[in-house]
Amino acid sequence: MAETLKKGSRVTGAARDKLAADLKKKYDAGASIRALAEETGRSYGFVHRMLTESGVVLRGRGGATRGKKAASV
Repeated sequence: MAETLKKGSRVTGAARDKLAADLKKKYDAGASIRALAEETGRSYGFVHRMLTESGVVLRGRGGATRGKKAASV
């Protein structure tokens, strides 16, 4: 897919189902929501909503966590 959609244009019907399936496949393969948003020309929120509507279990956030440093042995 990877076609850039016109920002703000409505995505409905079969096109929405196809886009949701494609986003789900790419997200499950390891792509980030931000990367998918940039690739499709849509917002982070739009991609996030499409994934959750598709039943995707979203990954946790990456990066540093705020906690005690593990004791080194």
